Amino acid sequence: MDFKYLLFDLDNTLYPSTSDMDAGITRRMMECVAEFFNCSLEEAVKIRRENISHYSTTLEWLRAQGLTDIEKYLVHVHPDNECDELKKEEGLRELLLSLPQKKSILTNAPREHAIRVLNKLEVSDLFECITDIRDPEFFGKPYPQAYEVALKKSGFKFEETLFIDDMQKYTDGWAALGGTSILIGNKNGRPLSKDAKSMKKADQKVWGQTYRLKSIYELPEFLGI
Repeated sequence: MDFKYLLFDLDNTLYPSTSDMDAGITRRMMECVAEFFNCSLEEAVKIRRENISHYSTTLEWLRAQGLTDIEKYLVHVHPDNECDELKKEEGLRELLLSLPQKKSILTNAPREHAIRVLNKLEVSDLFECITDIRDPEFFGKPYPQAYEVALKKSGFKFEETLFIDDMQKYTDGWAALGGTSILIGNKNGRPLSKDAKSMKKADQKVWGQTYRLKSIYELPEFLGI
């Protein structure tokens, strides 16, 4: 397929969802949930599971419940040493180099986390820029402004951009704008709840399409490279 630009998610997309860092991020998020609700980690997991499908991120959900210290949350979930839990992904750099399209990152994590991950994976020089959760003023994927900010920041044209993510609610958000997306794997492949707040533009009636690949290593074949 003919795309000039690739807009990549970061976590569980550039590296497998089985990574120890994914487990570490989840554990630290649960610690924040437990602290906020003054409950056990087990209860925090249950409360989050019952509510997260109504929100774009755990952070958005907690803010809706009254969390105000966003930076404290981000620092706890993404400490300076978090990449000690991440292994270098063999073959990733070679894969990305084989794709001739310009590439950028769109993540619902903070920029400092993205920089750490890209540096650990030794691929930071292969991306035009990073759009993080602060750039769209914490209205991350699947809110339309997250994608719009990423396109503007990257200098990418929407109709020529392929979006790649491991979360169905995020690929759905891109498709709702009329774009083409790739859903990686199936661990987090769940849509927003039907009664969740709509993340698409009210006047947007054109839906794009989403394809599913097991990993980003299937991208060359998908793109005909």
